[in-house]
Amino acid sequence: MLHSLHADAMNFAVLAQGDGAGTNVPDPERKAPPKLAAAVDTVLGIVGWAGTAAGVAGVLITGTMMAVSMKRGEGSEHMSRLGMVLGGCVLVATAGPIITFVFQPGTE
Repeated sequence: MLHSLHADAMNFAVLAQGDGAGTNVPDPERKAPPKLAAAVDTVLGIVGWAGTAAGVAGVLITGTMMAVSMKRGEGSEHMSRLGMVLGGCVLVATAGPIITFVFQPGTE
């Protein structure tokens, strides 16, 4: 066991110095294959469209519920629901820019 640990330490030292077999360590490209990138873009486009449609539907449904409640003379707690729907809409609309800001694509 001790001999194995010593051999591992020696191999690491050789790789760290850049001598021997460790000099040709591959550095793969950080780009997705074109077919995969196109498929992911399509899926993200569909999800973005669905999120926008869901946000519009949520605002319409909340507005309808508010109108019905006002007509019935009931108290309304729909403003908190509307706030949640609008918060979701903002999150869907800003998802791309937020990820771009956090991960800074193209910089290494």
